[in-house]
Amino acid sequence: MPSAKILASKQERVAKLAEEMKDAKSFVFVAARGLTVAQDTVMRKELRDNGVTYEVIKNTTLKRVFETLGIEGVNDLFEGPTAVAYGDNVTTPAKIIAKYAKEYEPMEIKGGVVDGKIASIDEIMTLANIPDEQTLYSQVVYGLLFPFTKLAMLVKAVAEKKEEEGGAPVAAEAPAEAPAEAEAPAAEEPAAVAAEAPAAEETPAE
Repeated sequence: MPSAKILASKQERVAKLAEEMKDAKSFVFVAARGLTVAQDTVMRKELRDNGVTYEVIKNTTLKRVFETLGIEGVNDLFEGPTAVAYGDNVTTPAKIIAKYAKEYEPMEIKGGVVDGKIASIDEIMTLANIPDEQTLYSQVVYGLLFPFTKLAMLVKAVAEKKEEEGGAPVAAEAPAEAPAEAEAPAAEEPAAVAAEAPAAEETPAE
């Protein structure tokens, strides 16, 4: 039977973990086996850089921690060596763990907890495929602005077309003055005929 000192140490460990995990939005449980030191180091660095805590914890300790947190139904996930990734962002732990689970074949996702509810492997993978906040924000903004952008493009196209159509008559009016120049000789013909008439009458005078 464990001594009182050992029991106190375990209880302290459970209380500390529960305090650290109480504000986490999501947890991803991983079968912690098969990774090389180099692979584990690379993955842990990316998790840490993105505000995700990753730790291998004894199953008995995990059971007590989640019991303390009031989350039920997770005990079946704690079989074999278990690591847990958690953070205050709902999607980040799932995204990073899913990424390395694809790259490192021995790594296996067991399931998780999202907003206090048990999540299956499929649900964790679905969560991993949700766009990050920045991408999602950009998509929402584009979706809101697209109708206005489309309208602005349409108005511009109509304005340009009207401008082109409005310029065509101006170019067509220039040749309209040409007939006036062509008619000038026609106006002089009566004068020429009048000038020739007296010349025709001079013959009888002789």
